[in-house]
Amino acid sequence: MSDQSITDRDRKLAQQCMACPVCKHARQKQRGLCFWFVKKLEARICPACQAYERVYGRKAHEPLPAGGAEPISESTP
Repeated sequence: MSDQSITDRDRKLAQQCMACPVCKHARQKQRGLCFWFVKKLEARICPACQAYERVYGRKAHEPLPAGGAEPISESTP
């Protein structure tokens, strides 16, 4: 990860990615057209997917940890 700080805009875009039906399906199922689309294409062109990676430190198609979604920290590192 880069030394770039996480902005409020990044947090809002990451929340959009969490709510996106395509990204959500890709994270849950880990297979199929949605997974391929998010893995191969959307992460390059979607600002919400890019912000998700900056905020959570993992790609938009990667599965959520066992505990579910991580809360978005209000403080910047």
